[in-house]
Amino acid sequence: MLLQPVLILELLLSGMAAGMLSGLLGIGGAMVLVPVLTFVLTHQGVQPEYVVKMAVATSLATIVFTSLSSVRAHARRGAVRWDIVRVLAPGIVLGSVGGAQLAVALPARMLGILFAVFITFSGTQMLLDRRPDPSRTIPGTLGMFAVGIVIGVLSALVGAGGAFVSVPFMTWCNVKIHDAVGTSAALGFPIALAASAGYAWAGRNLPQMPAGSLGYVYLPGLAVIALASMTLAPLGARIAHGMDIRPLKRIFAFVLYCIAAYFLLR
Repeated sequence: MLLQPVLILELLLSGMAAGMLSGLLGIGGAMVLVPVLTFVLTHQGVQPEYVVKMAVATSLATIVFTSLSSVRAHARRGAVRWDIVRVLAPGIVLGSVGGAQLAVALPARMLGILFAVFITFSGTQMLLDRRPDPSRTIPGTLGMFAVGIVIGVLSALVGAGGAFVSVPFMTWCNVKIHDAVGTSAALGFPIALAASAGYAWAGRNLPQMPAGSLGYVYLPGLAVIALASMTLAPLGARIAHGMDIRPLKRIFAFVLYCIAAYFLLR
């Protein structure tokens, strides 16, 4: 199943947008990629019952590559809290694998409404810019493991890199916004790798899957988007580190509102 030139151009543009968002805000760009991939896969004649799940799975798979490019740019500026990554990653991996299996079984309509409400709440918290309690810090190992599971499950369900949960959580715990964004970019890798593997496994024996698919992951779309997104992610990271904290929070809140609108419309 070959991609037509127009579809390749659409995937390239969406990949560039996703890369910029990944570097700027530490997110995986699902709000751009999932709608575009849904359109592309539908145009390619993919079975309707597979389209959205393949779009989510492929969006997650692109984050494997985008996060590597983004985190390298943030790490050069010392904006990745590796101590947080180490304690969140185990729960994230477990939650991402489980979330992928759950996503295959649950109706998308119900998930869309629930997460639209949740994401709107997170965006409002960022937009209000309430100062956290100065004494509040990152929870202990067990608490972080539980938070990681929640981030992993939610990310796998919606095809995102987890920043819509992890960035508000970290700023709530008095982590600087730039460090929260950089750390979120690093967390995107285990989320995407584990969830993509879960989707690939869940769709391994399904009939009538399109050529070039690995389970629910659509490899031709993945290749085009990953190439474009990895190119733009470092630019987004440079822009992020040249901005004041408050405008960055406003941008992130706006992105969360866009994601919430996407779920409601879907």
